Amino acid sequence: MTVTHDQQAYNEIAVQTAARIHDVYAARRQAAEAETAAVPEPPAGKSLADLLAGSNRSALGVAEEWERMGERPVSAALQDRADAAGVTFEHLGLTLGTVLHGLDLAADLSDDTIDLIRSTLLERKVIFFRDQNLSEDTQVAFGRRFGDLDAFPFGAPGENPYILQIVHGPGSPGYENGWHTDVTWMERPSLGSIAQCVEVPPVGGDTLFADSHAAYLGLPRGLREQIDPLNAIHDYAIFIAGRGRGALPDDLVDDIKAQIPFGVSHPVVRTHPETGKPALYIHGGFIRHDSLHHHATEEPLDPDESRTIVRQLLEQHARPEYQCRFTWQPGSIAFWDNRAVQHYAVSDYYPHRRVLRRVTISGDRPVR
Repeated sequence: MTVTHDQQAYNEIAVQTAARIHDVYAARRQAAEAETAAVPEPPAGKSLADLLAGSNRSALGVAEEWERMGERPVSAALQDRADAAGVTFEHLGLTLGTVLHGLDLAADLSDDTIDLIRSTLLERKVIFFRDQNLSEDTQVAFGRRFGDLDAFPFGAPGENPYILQIVHGPGSPGYENGWHTDVTWMERPSLGSIAQCVEVPPVGGDTLFADSHAAYLGLPRGLREQIDPLNAIHDYAIFIAGRGRGALPDDLVDDIKAQIPFGVSHPVVRTHPETGKPALYIHGGFIRHDSLHHHATEEPLDPDESRTIVRQLLEQHARPEYQCRFTWQPGSIAFWDNRAVQHYAVSDYYPHRRVLRRVTISGDRPVR
């Protein structure tokens, strides 16, 4: 094919331009190599917000949470305790998610070891263990080391009534693939959940976790100020709203509502009772989207305004910057703090089976 004069002229310009750009980059690399390896300090008087101005605020939320953590994945004191106990940390995310190696959860763990696990949970928000293979009773006993337990009324229990079986396969596709924190419809939602993997699909079935503290910090300042004084109503309508053959009898629904409060008010931003840090606290399936109201006056927002705000907030945890991802193996255990994270069970394995067993630890009523 004949090269035209215009094309030849363009190619000559392109080659010359590439060479000039290469020279610029080469000079910059040489200058960088000549500088010290130390990370430069931020300019005097510049805050994180100043440095990240104009960028996506999710980066700011992560940076501010990392700063509050002392710019290290765990505190020096916790690292020293782990080293002394022979426990090693494998961190999965900057501000959340750590695998603890060197522990047998079926053993008679000392109070010091339980306190080490709890301290790690508080600092890392969700923690993991491998190759545990606990029986139902042993899993329940492990959960009791951290407090009283909550039975779950709307799912299939195991042989031990404090175990919730989460089973998906050919006849039951996974449906927990939405960002959520557990049981916000309770007056005192669970402190945390401990889930053990019993059976994994050949591929897929991971669970993602998102940092609710960083998610709150990453909201636009005006929106943060708007939601700080707000509460929302949560209920369990999703569990009793079946239709047709799946509907519960009316008398059973009435009995459930009479015994388990149906509609509780929780702050949209809750303060963690042990760390004192604020966290975005919502659940798309349990929150009544038109129910936002001022905590002090109980004055409701306009329903359309409430729905708009909720819609914005429900997008926040989905930003990858706030997340870590855990791949299950048989015997893997995840222990997450419902006051500090949301989670999302990826439903990408149908029609294969995925079986988890979960126990939940009693918590406190959320406060702002």
